[in-house]
Amino acid sequence: MQRDICFDISAWLVSATLDGVAEQEILRGFCERLGGAGIPLAEANLLIDTLHPIYEGRVFRWRRGESELLPVVEYGRTGDGGENDERWRTSPFFRLLETGETMLRRGLEAGAGQEFPVHRDFAERGMSEYLAFVHRFGAEGTIGEMDCIYSSWITDRPGGFSEEQVSMMSELGPSLAAALKSASQTRITRTLVETYLGRDTGRRVLAGKIARGVTEKISAVLWFSDLRGFTRTTETCDPDAIIPFLNDYSDAVITAIHGAGGEVLKLIGDGTLAIFDARDPASGCARALAAYATLKETVPGLSEERRKVRLPVTSPYVGLHIGEVFYGNVGSEERLDFTVVGPAVNETSRIAAMCRSAERDVLVSTAFRAAASPREQAGLVSVGRYALRGVARPQELFTIDAQADRAAAS
Repeated sequence: MQRDICFDISAWLVSATLDGVAEQEILRGFCERLGGAGIPLAEANLLIDTLHPIYEGRVFRWRRGESELLPVVEYGRTGDGGENDERWRTSPFFRLLETGETMLRRGLEAGAGQEFPVHRDFAERGMSEYLAFVHRFGAEGTIGEMDCIYSSWITDRPGGFSEEQVSMMSELGPSLAAALKSASQTRITRTLVETYLGRDTGRRVLAGKIARGVTEKISAVLWFSDLRGFTRTTETCDPDAIIPFLNDYSDAVITAIHGAGGEVLKLIGDGTLAIFDARDPASGCARALAAYATLKETVPGLSEERRKVRLPVTSPYVGLHIGEVFYGNVGSEERLDFTVVGPAVNETSRIAAMCRSAERDVLVSTAFRAAASPREQAGLVSVGRYALRGVARPQELFTIDAQADRAAAS
């Protein structure tokens, strides 16, 4: 009987893995099937480290009687002596890590087996037994810190789990771990690709658009921004302060662009290259200007906070242009870059560089102004004609009219 149940649940796990079912759904389906087999589960938790620029890992939870999926808990870094570190070091999972064992089983009734804080919490809620497993990966199956899956299984049945029930969960554990590992690796791939390549670019790469030399001609509003005095700052401030300095201001720039529907393609030192869809040119221009307005609103507060703790400050300057570009894979057989190329890209960079000479925070091209809506055009004023390096003829550039800008902000 147990063999048949384990076979059926394992077969379902294989099917869920091949179908790309997410971790939360896998856990819920698994727990529901255990319940159908007579195992009196009250709660279950799965913990797996991840590969993410901010979070160390994620916890997936199931509770009997909950009709909705419980939110995923993402936890921060451990090992720094902070609250997360203390919680980890007093957990049953850490005990498994230290001892090298694969299972920990504790009764919770009548004050038994409550050496861990989490066990005391479970006992206070009427739970009777706690069971934990760790399923470790081989060296070739490890990604970063993601080297195993921890799980805990809690019951409120008087007397706890039976020996047969523990045996069944132990037998099914590796199949569950394999399914969770596959789902997590898929999610990690998507997260990393979109984080390092950009959201739209990442989706295109994952969709298979990775052939070298395959590009698409698109119409785009182009954004190029830099930070004022960055070279001087790197030469005069504490080297340890440079990366936090870049992170703070890059976060402001990227958040503004994403918030307006743009796509960040490159971070080049202190520079940011982004695009806005210009199939509707006026809409693309409006979104780029909205991103700049957000940036202008948020940077003063950021700089003020940094001044309070005697950290270096700066302000971004932005060049905006519109034109046709090639969007796709460029590079060698061993190293490709999914980006935009074309004269319009170079021109945008040159326009941004002119912000220093023109003493402006934002400059836009003649083409950008012509493509903008009448409302946006009314707020753009000429700053004169400028010779742009590498561009054949001088071009009239525009900036946001200060009076109109103040009126919009009031």
